[in-house]
Amino acid sequence: MPNGHVIRGSRVGSVPERPAERYEPAPCRPVTYWCRNGHHTQIRIAAEAEAPPVWDCPRCGYPAGQDAQNPPGRVRSEPYKSHLAYVKERRTDAEGEAILAEALAELRRRRGTG
Repeated sequence: MPNGHVIRGSRVGSVPERPAERYEPAPCRPVTYWCRNGHHTQIRIAAEAEAPPVWDCPRCGYPAGQDAQNPPGRVRSEPYKSHLAYVKERRTDAEGEAILAEALAELRRRRGTG
């Protein structure tokens, strides 16, 4: 005997019961992008939205543009920088020497040497 919690007449993955005339899909337009490898990708965006100038190619990952004759080039990735490289960008050699001398003096003071 059913306990009243069963949903009758439906199954997992079934479509909604509302008729198609109750809603209207938003107006969309297709936008095509081409990458350097010759791949083309077509996406659909809202009709009133501005299309992004660059889209990543889903096949190769390179940037793709809307101009088929002149697609964008590869994005140059910045090489890995260490913490020291970032510090050297912010400080001059003289500032680094002054900070090092100050830190060594503090260390010697705490140890009681020199």
